[in-house]
Amino acid sequence: MPSIFSKIVAGEIPCYKVAENEFFLAFLDVFPLKKGHVLVIPKKEVDYIFDLDENTYHGLMAFAKQVAIAIKRAVPCNRVAVSVLGLEVPHAHVHLIPMNTMSDVNFSNEKLKLSKEEFEEIASRIKNHI
Repeated sequence: MPSIFSKIVAGEIPCYKVAENEFFLAFLDVFPLKKGHVLVIPKKEVDYIFDLDENTYHGLMAFAKQVAIAIKRAVPCNRVAVSVLGLEVPHAHVHLIPMNTMSDVNFSNEKLKLSKEEFEEIASRIKNHI
């Protein structure tokens, strides 16, 4: 059965897309730690990031870097944190999280509850910097 991320890639589940190319997709996390929390995925479904072939792995990181630069320009923060956890969805993914303190990247923190309009506005701001 395809992962939820593969269903997003296929257009079966909507997302707040911020960047896309032939091989990768970046979209807002719908359970964000901070405003501007983005997930970056390869379109090809591979469960574990270190099982990606070399080209896909390096391409994912280069794509994530472009998105992180756009997040930093669009969302007030000191840095954009990079985190790879990957147990909740069996599809390799990178979290990009705007941060001002180390505690901003604590996945035990309560997730933000944003409106559709807030998600759309944040996605638009990030897209404008890609």
